[in-house]
Amino acid sequence: MGEILVGTASWTDRTLLDSGWYPQTADNPEKRLAYYARQFPLVEVDATYYSPPAEATARLWADRTPAGFTFNVKAFSLLTGHPTKVSALYKDLRPETDKKNVYPDDLPAQSYEEVWTRFLSALDPLVEAGKLGALLFQFPPWFTIKRANKQYLLEVAKRCAPLRPVFEFRHASWFDGDNADETLTFLREHRLPYVCVDMPQGHRSSLPPVLAATADLAVMRFHGHSDKWTSKDIHEKFGYHYSKRELADWAPKLRELADEAGQTHVLMNNCYRDYAQTNATTLAGLLDAT
Repeated sequence: MGEILVGTASWTDRTLLDSGWYPQTADNPEKRLAYYARQFPLVEVDATYYSPPAEATARLWADRTPAGFTFNVKAFSLLTGHPTKVSALYKDLRPETDKKNVYPDDLPAQSYEEVWTRFLSALDPLVEAGKLGALLFQFPPWFTIKRANKQYLLEVAKRCAPLRPVFEFRHASWFDGDNADETLTFLREHRLPYVCVDMPQGHRSSLPPVLAATADLAVMRFHGHSDKWTSKDIHEKFGYHYSKRELADWAPKLRELADEAGQTHVLMNNCYRDYAQTNATTLAGLLDAT
Protein backbone atom coordinates (compact mmCIF):
# COMPACT_ATOMS: atom_id res chain seq x y z
CA MET A 1 0.00 0.00 0.00
CA GLY A 2 1.56 3.26 -1.15
CA GLU A 3 1.80 6.35 1.04
CA ILE A 4 -0.81 9.09 0.54
CA LEU A 5 -0.12 12.72 1.42
CA VAL A 6 -3.12 15.07 1.55
CA GLY A 7 -2.93 18.86 1.41
CA THR A 8 -4.28 21.96 -0.29
CA ALA A 9 -3.24 24.18 -3.18
CA SER A 10 -2.93 27.29 -1.06
CA TRP A 11 -2.31 28.48 2.47
CA THR A 12 -2.31 32.26 1.87
CA ASP A 13 -5.52 32.96 -0.05
CA ARG A 14 -7.18 36.12 1.23
CA THR A 15 -10.59 34.46 1.55
CA LEU A 16 -8.97 31.70 3.62
CA LEU A 17 -7.46 34.26 5.97
CA ASP A 18 -10.90 35.89 6.30
CA SER A 19 -12.66 32.56 6.94
CA GLY A 20 -11.39 32.07 10.49
CA TRP A 21 -9.65 28.78 9.73
CA TYR A 22 -6.40 30.10 11.17
CA PRO A 23 -6.40 30.80 14.92
CA GLN A 24 -5.97 34.44 15.92
CA THR A 25 -2.49 33.61 17.20
CA ALA A 26 -1.40 32.78 13.62
CA ASP A 27 -1.21 36.46 12.78
CA ASN A 28 1.75 36.58 10.38
CA PRO A 29 3.04 34.54 7.40
CA GLU A 30 5.54 32.56 9.52
CA LYS A 31 2.94 31.50 12.08
CA ARG A 32 0.34 30.68 9.43
CA LEU A 33 2.67 28.37 7.50
CA ALA A 34 3.78 26.71 10.74
CA TYR A 35 0.13 26.18 11.73
CA TYR A 36 -0.76 24.80 8.30
CA ALA A 37 2.19 22.38 8.46
CA ARG A 38 0.87 21.00 11.76
CA GLN A 39 -2.43 20.13 10.04
CA PHE A 40 -1.17 18.69 6.75
CA PRO A 41 2.05 17.06 5.43
CA LEU A 42 1.80 18.59 1.96
CA VAL A 43 1.05 21.93 0.28
CA GLU A 44 1.07 23.17 -3.29
CA VAL A 45 2.63 26.56 -3.98
CA ASP A 46 0.41 28.32 -6.49
CA ALA A 47 2.05 31.78 -6.39
CA THR A 48 5.06 30.55 -8.40
CA TYR A 49 2.81 30.26 -11.47
CA TYR A 50 2.23 34.00 -11.45
CA SER A 51 5.74 35.10 -10.50
CA PRO A 52 8.93 33.04 -10.23
CA PRO A 53 10.09 32.46 -6.65
CA ALA A 54 13.07 34.03 -4.95
CA GLU A 55 15.61 31.70 -3.35
CA ALA A 56 15.26 33.64 -0.07
CA THR A 57 11.53 32.88 -0.04
CA ALA A 58 12.12 29.18 -0.64
CA ARG A 59 14.58 29.20 2.25
CA LEU A 60 11.92 30.69 4.54
CA TRP A 61 9.47 27.99 3.48
CA ALA A 62 12.03 25.34 4.33
CA ASP A 63 12.92 26.93 7.67
CA ARG A 64 9.32 27.43 8.78
CA THR A 65 8.15 23.84 8.30
CA PRO A 66 9.01 20.62 10.13
CA ALA A 67 11.17 17.82 8.82
CA GLY A 68 9.28 15.64 6.39
CA PHE A 69 6.97 18.40 5.17
CA THR A 70 6.52 18.50 1.38
CA PHE A 71 6.09 21.41 -1.03
CA ASN A 72 4.82 20.88 -4.56
CA VAL A 73 5.65 23.95 -6.66
CA LYS A 74 3.60 25.11 -9.65
CA ALA A 75 5.73 25.95 -12.67
CA PHE A 76 5.99 29.58 -13.78
CA SER A 77 3.43 30.40 -16.49
CA LEU A 78 6.05 31.10 -19.16
CA LEU A 79 7.36 27.53 -18.86
CA THR A 80 3.95 26.02 -19.62
CA GLY A 81 3.19 28.30 -22.56
CA HIS A 82 0.62 30.45 -20.79
CA PRO A 83 0.48 34.20 -21.40
CA THR A 84 2.88 35.79 -18.92
CA LYS A 85 2.83 39.37 -17.74
CA VAL A 86 5.97 41.22 -18.74
CA SER A 87 6.04 42.65 -15.22
CA ALA A 88 6.27 39.11 -13.82
CA LEU A 89 9.55 38.41 -15.61
CA TYR A 90 12.92 39.06 -14.00
CA LYS A 91 13.63 42.76 -14.57
CA ASP A 92 16.82 42.23 -16.56
CA LEU A 93 15.11 39.72 -18.86
CA ARG A 94 12.05 41.78 -19.79
CA PRO A 95 11.84 42.34 -23.56
CA GLU A 96 11.25 45.79 -24.98
CA THR A 97 7.63 45.50 -26.03
CA ASP A 98 4.31 47.25 -25.77
CA LYS A 99 2.61 43.95 -25.01
CA LYS A 100 1.28 43.31 -21.51
CA ASN A 101 1.66 39.56 -21.93
CA VAL A 102 4.37 37.52 -23.63
CA TYR A 103 4.95 33.92 -24.64
CA PRO A 104 8.22 31.95 -24.85
CA ASP A 105 8.75 32.93 -28.51
CA ASP A 106 8.63 36.60 -27.55
CA LEU A 107 11.88 36.27 -25.60
CA PRO A 108 15.39 35.83 -27.00
CA ALA A 109 16.48 32.21 -26.67
CA GLN A 110 19.14 33.11 -24.12
CA SER A 111 16.61 34.93 -21.93
CA TYR A 112 14.22 31.99 -22.06
CA GLU A 113 17.01 29.63 -20.99
CA GLU A 114 17.87 31.99 -18.14
CA VAL A 115 14.27 31.92 -16.88
CA TRP A 116 14.49 28.14 -16.65
CA THR A 117 17.81 28.29 -14.83
CA ARG A 118 16.70 30.88 -12.28
CA PHE A 119 13.33 29.23 -11.64
CA LEU A 120 14.87 25.87 -10.84
CA SER A 121 17.86 27.19 -8.88
CA ALA A 122 15.58 29.28 -6.64
CA LEU A 123 14.17 26.01 -5.30
CA ASP A 124 17.56 24.81 -4.05
CA PRO A 125 16.74 25.48 -0.36
CA LEU A 126 13.74 23.15 -0.59
CA VAL A 127 15.83 20.52 -2.36
CA GLU A 128 18.59 20.76 0.25
CA ALA A 129 16.02 20.41 3.04
CA GLY A 130 14.46 17.36 1.39
CA LYS A 131 11.14 19.20 1.16
CA LEU A 132 10.57 19.58 -2.59
CA GLY A 133 8.02 17.06 -3.76
CA ALA A 134 7.07 17.76 -7.38
CA LEU A 135 6.97 20.54 -9.93
CA LEU A 136 3.46 20.92 -11.31
CA PHE A 137 3.32 21.68 -15.03
CA GLN A 138 -0.29 22.57 -15.76
CA PHE A 139 -0.69 23.20 -19.46
CA PRO A 140 -3.15 25.61 -21.12
CA PRO A 141 -6.35 24.55 -22.91
CA TRP A 142 -4.65 24.90 -26.30
CA PHE A 143 -1.92 22.37 -25.40
CA THR A 144 -3.41 19.47 -27.36
CA ILE A 145 -2.22 15.92 -27.91
CA LYS A 146 0.32 16.09 -30.74
CA ARG A 147 3.89 15.01 -31.35
CA ALA A 148 5.48 18.39 -30.61
CA ASN A 149 3.71 18.68 -27.27
CA LYS A 150 4.65 15.16 -26.23
CA GLN A 151 8.24 16.01 -27.08
CA TYR A 152 7.97 19.07 -24.87
CA LEU A 153 6.99 16.84 -21.95
CA LEU A 154 10.24 14.94 -22.47
CA GLU A 155 12.16 18.22 -22.71
CA VAL A 156 10.65 19.41 -19.41
CA ALA A 157 11.59 16.15 -17.70
CA LYS A 158 15.16 16.48 -18.96
CA ARG A 159 15.44 20.13 -17.89
CA CYS A 160 14.09 19.40 -14.42
CA ALA A 161 16.08 16.23 -13.68
CA PRO A 162 16.67 15.08 -11.02
CA LEU A 163 13.62 17.04 -9.80
CA ARG A 164 10.19 15.55 -10.49
CA PRO A 165 7.85 17.32 -12.90
CA VAL A 166 4.23 16.14 -12.96
CA PHE A 167 1.87 16.91 -15.83
CA GLU A 168 -1.70 18.19 -15.88
CA PHE A 169 -3.56 18.67 -19.14
CA ARG A 170 -6.47 20.99 -19.83
CA HIS A 171 -7.58 19.85 -23.29
CA ALA A 172 -10.00 16.99 -23.87
CA SER A 173 -7.98 15.62 -26.81
CA TRP A 174 -5.57 13.83 -24.44
CA PHE A 175 -8.36 11.47 -23.36
CA ASP A 176 -10.64 11.52 -26.37
CA GLY A 177 -11.41 7.95 -27.47
CA ASP A 178 -8.29 5.92 -28.23
CA ASN A 179 -6.12 8.87 -27.23
CA ALA A 180 -6.57 7.91 -23.58
CA ASP A 181 -4.54 4.73 -24.05
CA GLU A 182 -1.98 6.58 -26.18
CA THR A 183 -1.53 9.26 -23.53
CA LEU A 184 -1.16 6.88 -20.60
CA THR A 185 1.12 4.54 -22.54
CA PHE A 186 3.40 7.42 -23.53
CA LEU A 187 3.61 8.70 -19.96
CA ARG A 188 4.32 5.23 -18.57
CA GLU A 189 7.00 4.51 -21.16
CA HIS A 190 8.87 7.61 -20.09
CA ARG A 191 7.94 7.39 -16.39
CA LEU A 192 6.27 10.79 -16.47
CA PRO A 193 3.78 11.28 -13.61
CA TYR A 194 0.24 12.08 -14.73
CA VAL A 195 -1.88 14.47 -12.67
CA CYS A 196 -5.36 12.99 -12.26
CA VAL A 197 -8.16 15.53 -11.88
CA ASP A 198 -11.70 15.88 -10.66
CA MET A 199 -13.22 18.87 -12.41
CA PRO A 200 -16.36 20.18 -14.14
CA GLN A 201 -17.21 18.29 -17.31
CA GLY A 202 -18.50 19.47 -20.67
CA HIS A 203 -15.87 22.15 -21.33
CA ARG A 204 -13.03 22.26 -23.86
CA SER A 205 -10.63 22.15 -20.93
CA SER A 206 -12.39 19.21 -19.25
CA LEU A 207 -10.64 15.93 -18.64
CA PRO A 208 -12.47 12.88 -17.30
CA PRO A 209 -11.67 11.67 -13.76
CA VAL A 210 -9.25 8.96 -14.92
CA LEU A 211 -7.19 7.63 -12.03
CA ALA A 212 -3.92 6.19 -13.25
CA ALA A 213 -0.37 6.03 -11.95
CA THR A 214 2.13 6.41 -14.78
CA ALA A 215 5.24 6.57 -12.56
CA ASP A 216 6.24 5.89 -8.96
CA LEU A 217 4.59 9.19 -7.99
CA ALA A 218 0.86 9.75 -8.52
CA VAL A 219 -0.91 13.08 -8.11
CA MET A 220 -4.63 13.84 -7.76
CA ARG A 221 -6.01 17.39 -7.82
CA PHE A 222 -9.59 18.21 -6.87
CA HIS A 223 -10.88 21.32 -8.66
CA GLY A 224 -14.51 21.05 -7.55
CA HIS A 225 -17.66 21.22 -9.66
CA SER A 226 -18.55 24.88 -9.78
CA ASP A 227 -21.16 25.78 -12.40
CA LYS A 228 -19.06 28.88 -13.07
CA TRP A 229 -15.94 27.06 -14.32
CA THR A 230 -15.45 29.54 -17.16
CA SER A 231 -15.55 32.57 -14.84
CA LYS A 232 -12.46 34.77 -14.71
CA ASP A 233 -13.09 35.15 -10.97
CA ILE A 234 -11.00 32.35 -9.47
CA HIS A 235 -13.20 32.19 -6.39
CA GLU A 236 -16.29 31.62 -8.53
CA LYS A 237 -14.35 29.09 -10.60
CA PHE A 238 -13.08 27.05 -7.65
CA GLY A 239 -15.71 27.91 -5.04
CA TYR A 240 -17.10 24.42 -4.54
CA HIS A 241 -17.35 22.54 -1.25
CA TYR A 242 -17.34 18.74 -1.55
CA SER A 243 -19.85 16.86 0.55
CA LYS A 244 -18.66 14.10 2.86
CA ARG A 245 -20.55 11.64 0.65
CA GLU A 246 -18.59 12.76 -2.41
CA LEU A 247 -15.28 12.43 -0.60
CA ALA A 248 -16.27 9.04 0.82
CA ASP A 249 -16.80 7.82 -2.73
CA TRP A 250 -13.30 8.99 -3.65
CA ALA A 251 -11.44 7.43 -0.71
CA PRO A 252 -11.34 3.79 -1.96
CA LYS A 253 -10.48 4.98 -5.48
CA LEU A 254 -7.53 6.92 -4.11
CA ARG A 255 -6.42 3.87 -2.15
CA GLU A 256 -6.42 1.88 -5.39
CA LEU A 257 -4.40 4.62 -7.09
CA ALA A 258 -1.91 4.57 -4.21
CA ASP A 259 -1.45 0.83 -4.67
CA GLU A 260 -0.05 1.57 -8.14
CA ALA A 261 2.50 4.14 -6.96
CA GLY A 262 5.12 4.47 -4.27
CA GLN A 263 3.66 7.78 -3.12
CA THR A 264 0.45 9.64 -3.95
CA HIS A 265 -0.15 13.37 -3.50
CA VAL A 266 -3.76 14.51 -3.12
CA LEU A 267 -4.41 18.25 -3.36
CA MET A 268 -7.67 20.09 -2.79
CA ASN A 269 -7.67 23.00 -5.23
CA ASN A 270 -11.17 24.27 -4.38
CA CYS A 271 -9.55 27.31 -2.81
CA TYR A 272 -12.29 29.56 -1.54
CA ARG A 273 -12.51 30.44 2.14
CA ASP A 274 -11.73 27.22 4.09
CA TYR A 275 -13.31 24.85 1.57
CA ALA A 276 -10.02 23.18 0.60
CA GLN A 277 -8.76 22.87 4.18
CA THR A 278 -11.97 21.40 5.63
CA ASN A 279 -12.35 19.04 2.68
CA ALA A 280 -8.72 17.93 2.99
CA THR A 281 -9.20 17.19 6.69
CA THR A 282 -12.32 15.15 5.96
CA LEU A 283 -10.68 13.25 3.11
CA ALA A 284 -7.57 12.47 5.17
CA GLY A 285 -9.80 11.02 7.87
CA LEU A 286 -11.70 8.91 5.37
CA LEU A 287 -8.45 7.61 3.88
CA ASP A 288 -7.17 6.66 7.33
CA ALA A 289 -10.35 4.64 7.83
CA THR A 290 -10.21 2.96 4.41
